[in-house]
Amino acid sequence: MLNPVYPAAVVAGNVETSQAITDALFGALGIMGAAQGTMNNFTFGNDNHQYYETICGGGGAGPDYQGADGVHTNMTNTRLTDPEILEWRFPVLLESFSLRRGSGGAGRYRGGDGVIRKVKFLEGMTASILSGHREIPPYGMAGGDPGKIGHNYVLRTDGSIDELRGTDSTEVEANDVMVIETPGGGGYGKA
Repeated sequence: MLNPVYPAAVVAGNVETSQAITDALFGALGIMGAAQGTMNNFTFGNDNHQYYETICGGGGAGPDYQGADGVHTNMTNTRLTDPEILEWRFPVLLESFSLRRGSGGAGRYRGGDGVIRKVKFLEGMTASILSGHREIPPYGMAGGDPGKIGHNYVLRTDGSIDELRGTDSTEVEANDVMVIETPGGGGYGKA
């Protein structure tokens, strides 16, 4: 089905490309609104610690159901590390992890809401994000509204905000906070 030719990018085929393909197929068949369409791949590390996680978001709504809130969708099969284990093994503090209310697209059936994850670093590290739907929202279906795009940024200790692209990397210092707002799913049908 896909046959990329050099120098086409081929990184993240399982974690990002598969998401886009699945939503494209559901959209072409008119089955449902798009899901968050990404795995929000978040990594951080230094010489002593390395960590990788994927973060849930909103599911797309269909002809007779609401989209699910805060779930992994389409091709994903991962779980987040328990907060207690994350904080025990790594020099980070999970400041908050909550639903991103209102991020799912409106419609007769509402798209699922994404989440907001805030991780505070307790020592210097490199933090990276590989995420989709930061510029183009997950589509709605049959008159439903699209879900909200995701947003990545770092709250610096000096009070400044460092905006990050969908695919980006940055150096973080102790007490900096990485904030990842995941996309909502698309709604289905006119409200």
